[in-house]
Amino acid sequence: MDLGLKGSAAVVTGGSKGMGRAIAEAFADDGAKVAILARGAEAIDETLTELRRRGCPDAMGISVDLTDPSSIDEAFATIGDRWGAVNSLVNTLGPGDGTFDALDDAGWDTALQLGLMAAVRCTRAALPLLRQAEWARIVNFAAHSIQRQNPQIVAYTASKAALTSVSKNLAKSLAPEGILVNTVSPGTIVTASFTENLDPFLKEDGLDSSNPVDVMTWIEKHFHQPADLGRAGLPEEIASITVYLASRRNGYVTGANVNVDGGSDFI
Repeated sequence: MDLGLKGSAAVVTGGSKGMGRAIAEAFADDGAKVAILARGAEAIDETLTELRRRGCPDAMGISVDLTDPSSIDEAFATIGDRWGAVNSLVNTLGPGDGTFDALDDAGWDTALQLGLMAAVRCTRAALPLLRQAEWARIVNFAAHSIQRQNPQIVAYTASKAALTSVSKNLAKSLAPEGILVNTVSPGTIVTASFTENLDPFLKEDGLDSSNPVDVMTWIEKHFHQPADLGRAGLPEEIASITVYLASRRNGYVTGANVNVDGGSDFI
């Protein structure tokens, strides 16, 4: 399917690793120019090499502290100077974990800065460039935990619930301008960092943290949140729906929260 992305401009925050990188690569595969905003220079350089290999010679990588408003503004000023307009903005950043008892005010503030305010600030900085484009889309990352609560990630979930609300509000306010805004809620996705962080725990149960079936077996055992498909997801499966929602081909979906979780019985 032609998504209408050839020659368009896309910005992906957190685009140097995991799901963000998969999304950046999917944009490049469909002919978009891609800018990734992330912190680590080495991961940015590795991703840029791959984007250019995939046929995106104009790929940009900008090292940004996404908790710093001035750093964000400078990044989008650089993008504006180079491209003039942006068609697609995807905000993927999310905070870490922590139970309610374990989190102090600083932990809550960090979660809200990364899970909510980074997307708010990037959207605010990007809007003048989105308004310059012939068509424009925004996709923000929420989480399936906003509907299936997990005590281990209470602040993360709160930040993503807030971002879902902001996104729905933006969808309404920006609809007259033809700018579509949606959220994607990934379930359990097997990224490199996921595998690295949870490998010791799955090994205790004789499971492979890189195997999507084993991962979901572990999730079901310890968190009682199975997926109907019986496996965890892959970054490219998140990328495909995200890039569609952020593309010209999506002409009528706005204000939606799309679950990409392998199936679950949300009520």
